[in-house]
Amino acid sequence: MSLFELFLIAVGLSMDAFAVSICKGLSMRKLNLRHAVIIGLYFGGFQALMPLLGYLLGVNFQNAITSYDHWIAFILLTVIGGNMIREALNPEEDHCDDSVAFPDMVVLAVATSIDALAVGVTFAFLRVHILPAVSFIGVITFCLSVLGVKIGNVFGTRYKSKAEIAGGVILIGIGLKILAEHLLA
Repeated sequence: MSLFELFLIAVGLSMDAFAVSICKGLSMRKLNLRHAVIIGLYFGGFQALMPLLGYLLGVNFQNAITSYDHWIAFILLTVIGGNMIREALNPEEDHCDDSVAFPDMVVLAVATSIDALAVGVTFAFLRVHILPAVSFIGVITFCLSVLGVKIGNVFGTRYKSKAEIAGGVILIGIGLKILAEHLLA
């Protein structure tokens, strides 16, 4: 997997966290840099942890499903991307607050990084070097989350659904690329 592909996956995965960060920024009367960094650390940390856990799970089953791993990668990325697009097109009433309390942030961080767990399983099948990959994903998510807080504080929710749609399209595109590479090889 190239660095550019990994970057696209990191951006795609971080769009849920970015959208929630926009929501958090929207709820802040005045931008609080400390809170923005805390939000970024939660989202970036969990976005790095979940694919690592998925990878460890996938490595245990890798030999049993090598002949159809590309289909699993395609299906997982397509389902994750499709869900992101569906959620963006059918927005429910989002409840936003500026709390960075541990229980609130852990719930949000887990909720926005569940899809990264499945991507980690995919990484095991693709034999990705996991530590640099999850570090890269965590850093990208941290940066985009801090930026999301700033954007939310300045512009509001105007870009929230567009970010989720873009993330979904990116993940589906990468899934299609993986499938095409294996079928055409």
